[in-house]
Amino acid sequence: MPSTTLAPSNPDLLQSETGFWILLSRLPGFGARRQQAIREHFPDFHGLLTSNAATLKAIGLVSETIEALEAWRRRDAAHPVVVSTLAIHRDCVRTGIEILTLADADYPEPLKHIQDPPLVLYLRGDRTLLGREQIGIVGSRNATRAGLEHARAFAAALGRKGLLVTSGMALGVDGAAHSGALDAGFPTVAVIGNGVDQPYPYRHRSLSERIVAEGVIVSEYPPGTSARAGHFPRRNRIISGLSRGILVVEAGLKSGSLITARLALEQGREVFAIPGSVHNPLARGCHDLIRQGAKLVETVDDICEELGAWWSTQGQDGAPTPKSLVTAGLDSREIAVLEALGYDPQSTDDLCSVTGLPADQLMQSLLLLELQGLVDSAPGGFQRIA
Repeated sequence: MPSTTLAPSNPDLLQSETGFWILLSRLPGFGARRQQAIREHFPDFHGLLTSNAATLKAIGLVSETIEALEAWRRRDAAHPVVVSTLAIHRDCVRTGIEILTLADADYPEPLKHIQDPPLVLYLRGDRTLLGREQIGIVGSRNATRAGLEHARAFAAALGRKGLLVTSGMALGVDGAAHSGALDAGFPTVAVIGNGVDQPYPYRHRSLSERIVAEGVIVSEYPPGTSARAGHFPRRNRIISGLSRGILVVEAGLKSGSLITARLALEQGREVFAIPGSVHNPLARGCHDLIRQGAKLVETVDDICEELGAWWSTQGQDGAPTPKSLVTAGLDSREIAVLEALGYDPQSTDDLCSVTGLPADQLMQSLLLLELQGLVDSAPGGFQRIA
C-alpha cells in the first residue's frame, strides 16, 4: 500500500503516547492473550515500534498486526488501522470525551494489576473519581422491588461511609445503585459495554447524563460502538477490577452478576451477597455465592468490617460518635425519622403519625437508617441503636 502524507491537523498524534495506545487497542490479532504474551518481551509495549518485522513475527505477531505497526511507523494515514486510530481521536476531541491510557499516571492502580487491563479507557465525567476506593454493586436486570430498594439503600449507605459505588448502568439493580448514590448526594462510576456517546439502555439516557454531570461513565470501547452481548462479560472485569469488593444484591443461578463475582474472586477482591427468601429464584445466586464463601451481608457495616475498621461509625475509643456525625450525610426525612425514634420499639403506625410521612417513604428511610447501623427492627416495630 502506498504511503500517504498525513493531514497537517494530525501529525502530533502519530508521535504521541495517546495515539500509540489507541493504535494498540485497534491492532488486529492483538487480544488479551496475545497482549499478555507480548508483555513478557516488551513490558510497556514500546518495543513493538523499534523491532523489525522478523523479530515481531518471532514473538508471535501475525502479519496483519505487523503491517499495522509498520504503517504507524511510516505515518501511513491511509492504512485502515491508522485511519481508525485517527478517527477515534478526532471523535473524542469533537465530543469532549477524555482518553485514559494504561501509561497515564492517573490510570486506576487496582485496574492496572488485573490479568488483562484495558489498554485505553474512554470517559465522560470526572476522571479523578476513578482513583477513589470503590465497591461494585451488581444484580439482576429483573430485580424485585425489594432488590431495587436494597440496591438504592446500600449505595446511599456506602456513599456515607466514603466508598464510591460502581456498577454497569444496566436496567434493574445497576440503575437502582447508581440512582441511590446520586439521590443521596454522592458520585458514582458507570462502566458500560458500548461507546460513552451511545445511550444504552435507552431508558437510562437521563441517568446517563446525570452520571456524566455528577460522576463518571467509563468504557474501553471507542465512541460510536454499539452495545453487544459479547461486550458485557469484558465490561464486568473492569467493574470488579476497579473495586475493592463486589456486592451482589439479587441474582439467579445463571445471572451475569455471578460472572462479575467470579472475576472479582480471580482478581483477589472481596465478594458480598445479600440473602433472600428461599422462594425467590433471584436469591439463589446469592445463596450459592454465600455457600462458596462470599460474605453474607445484612447491613453496610458487614461490608466495612470486612474491608477495614476505618469506615466504622464509632470513635477510636469505641464511644458513640457525636450526634452531628451520626446524622452527617442523612437527608431531612431520615433525620426526622431518627429523631422520632426512641430506644424502645415503636410501631410504623406511630412513626407515620409522628413524622407525617406516608408508609412507603417511612419504610425507605427506616431501611436506609438500618443499613447505616443507626436503627434496628424489633418486636413491635423499630428502635434507635445509635
